[in-house]
Amino acid sequence: MEWDSLRFRKLIGAYIWITIGSVVIALALDIFLVPNKIAAGGVSGLATILYHLFGVPVGAALLALNIPLFILSFRELGSRVFIRSVYGALVTSVFVEILTAHVLVMTRDLLLSAIYAGMLSGIGIGIVLKAGGTTGGTDLVARLLHKHFPVTVGQGLLGADFVVISLAGIFFNAELALYALLSLLITSKAIDLVQEGISFAKAAYIVSDYNEKIAGTIFKELGRGVTALEGRGMFTGEHRPVLICVVGKTEESRLKDLIYGIDPKAFVFITDAHEVLGEGFKNYRENEY
Repeated sequence: MEWDSLRFRKLIGAYIWITIGSVVIALALDIFLVPNKIAAGGVSGLATILYHLFGVPVGAALLALNIPLFILSFRELGSRVFIRSVYGALVTSVFVEILTAHVLVMTRDLLLSAIYAGMLSGIGIGIVLKAGGTTGGTDLVARLLHKHFPVTVGQGLLGADFVVISLAGIFFNAELALYALLSLLITSKAIDLVQEGISFAKAAYIVSDYNEKIAGTIFKELGRGVTALEGRGMFTGEHRPVLICVVGKTEESRLKDLIYGIDPKAFVFITDAHEVLGEGFKNYRENEY
């Protein structure tokens, strides 16, 4: 019973988050994109074009374009994602129409509209994706193209969005198409931010002749774990360990001081580490709804 109750709460939580994400997407459309004729790719971009050319309500166009894509992609999505995705599409379409009469266009400045619409859309889409749904649109088109034609999903997505933005350039003007492209790029970055989170950690890869001493010092001074992987220099053919250590951002400078205090000739490269799970960082929270 407890397990069923937990699954039920998670399921409800997933639909609440999909609802929130869908409303955020609807706000981006009503406040920034549609009033300013910014067709930033995807089905929403097509809906924006249809609205300004033929007066088709944006919500109705979103639903009419998305539902067939969901049905065609049922096998690729699976029943769980399919149901959540259809729910998200319905909520987005309904709220686009409801909010049209209740929200104000915040700006007619195209640059501001492109930037803030990209941020809002990315946040909304990211929330829906984290809750186990999809936003439909061109990502489903990309999956179908990948299945039936020799193109990757990335190529299909790029091609589908390029077609929509090109249509905006043809039916509106080239300047609006450029703003649409800018908004699409910002949306992509915002999605990554929601999905991966802000990077609060750094992953360091260390190659040195003093591995034991460096590892011991990191243990002692920073309290961080170190893992050794087997590596081989392709030029020399020499086998040597590669140390991996993940530290907080505030510890990066201290880590470098410790390494180079031991071995001034150490080879080190440091990258951002997103969503670090495990001891010393955050615990994994099951996200199966």
